[in-house]
Amino acid sequence: MPSRKIAIVALASAAVGFAIAIGIVVAWTGGGSGNSSSALAATPTTTSSQTSNSSQSSGQTVANSACISAADIYAQLRPSIVEIITTTGGNQLFPQGQGEGSGIVLDSAGHILTNNHVAGNASTLEVKFADGTTASAKLVGSDPGNDLAVIQVDGASSELKPATIGDSTALRVGDSVLAIGNPFQLEGTLTAGIVSALDRTFSSGSGTRPLSNMIQTDAPVNPGNSGGPLLNCQGKVIGVVTALENPTGQDVNVGVAFAVPSATVERFLPDMVSGKAISHPWLGIAGEDITPNLASQLNISVMSGVYVAVVSSGGPADQAGLKGAFASENQASQSASLPQGGDVITSVDGQSVSSIHQLAAYIDTKKVGDTVDLSVLRGKDTTTIKATLGEWPSQ
Repeated sequence: MPSRKIAIVALASAAVGFAIAIGIVVAWTGGGSGNSSSALAATPTTTSSQTSNSSQSSGQTVANSACISAADIYAQLRPSIVEIITTTGGNQLFPQGQGEGSGIVLDSAGHILTNNHVAGNASTLEVKFADGTTASAKLVGSDPGNDLAVIQVDGASSELKPATIGDSTALRVGDSVLAIGNPFQLEGTLTAGIVSALDRTFSSGSGTRPLSNMIQTDAPVNPGNSGGPLLNCQGKVIGVVTALENPTGQDVNVGVAFAVPSATVERFLPDMVSGKAISHPWLGIAGEDITPNLASQLNISVMSGVYVAVVSSGGPADQAGLKGAFASENQASQSASLPQGGDVITSVDGQSVSSIHQLAAYIDTKKVGDTVDLSVLRGKDTTTIKATLGEWPSQ
C-alpha cells in the first residue's frame, strides 16, 4: 500500500496491512528511501528578526486578480529562488555526505524558507543565488512536524529579492501552478501544472508525523525541488514543494507531487524566524474510518466515526481511558483484519467526526495541553471522555 494512502491521525506507531493510522515520529531523511512508495523531493544525500511585509499574504484570490504569463513570473521570481547545498556527518566510519535542495527568499534580513529535510540536520549550509553568488547560512528555526525550516544568510544583501507569500486557501482544484527549483542540480528549472487535489494527507511511511492539508499537483518536481515554491498564476508562493509519489522506488516524478500550503507556512513562520521551539498536539491513537461495511462487519450501531484500532501505550488517549481493538501495537502489526472491541469516536468538542482526516485536522488546531471532549461509543453505550493532548513525540 502506498504510504500516503495510509489513514493517519497523530497517533500510534502500529503499521498493519489495513488502513489504520501510524505515527511515532522519526526525523525526515534527505531524499527518502528507495524502498518507500513515497519520496521527499530533495536530492538524495551522497557520500564524498522578523519577516518583511513582502512575505505576508496579500489576501487576494486568483479569481479576483489577473494572471500573468509564466515567462513574466519566472523573470520576477527567479532571483528569489536559491539553491541550498548541505553537508552532513563526516567521520572515519561515515564519510561526509552532500545534498541539494531549494529555498525561497523571505526578506532583506536574509531569511530563507525551505524544508526541514533539506536543512534541519545539515552540518553546513551554503546558499547559491541566481547569479552564481554564494553565501554561508545557518539554521534559524525549524518545524519538523510540518517539514519546514528557516535559514539565514550573512551578507549578500544585494541578492536578497523577497518573494511574496500568497493565499493557499483561495486555491481550487484545476488552478494553474508553477514550480521553480533545482532538480538534479539543474538550477532554476521552471515547470508547470495544475492543482490536482487539495487537503491531502501525506506520510513518508517511516513513522513521521503525517503532513496534512497538502496541495497535490502534477507540476513536474524531482529530487532537488524540495523547499522551492509552488506558485499561483500571479507568481505568489502558495506552497512549499516537499514530496512526490514514488511507486517505482526511483525517486522520480510520476505526476503526483505534494506541497505544504502557504497557510501552514504563515501559521508557524513567526516562531521559526524567532527560533522558538514548535510543538504539535498528539492524541495517541490509530484508527479506521467507519463505513457501512465496517459497521456491519464489527457489529457497530453507527454508520460514521473513527474506530479506534490501537491506543499508544502511555499516550494521551491511553491516559484518558480510550480502548483500542488491539491490546498492543505489536498485536496490531501481526494482524490483517480488525477485531471487535474498539471504541468509536463520533464527535470531538461537539463536532461530528466522520473520518480520521477530519479528527486529525481538528486536533491540529489545538495546542499541547489543551483538553478535548470525545464522544465515544463503547459497545452500545455512549460516553464522553476528556483527553489532554500531549506533545507529538520528538522527530
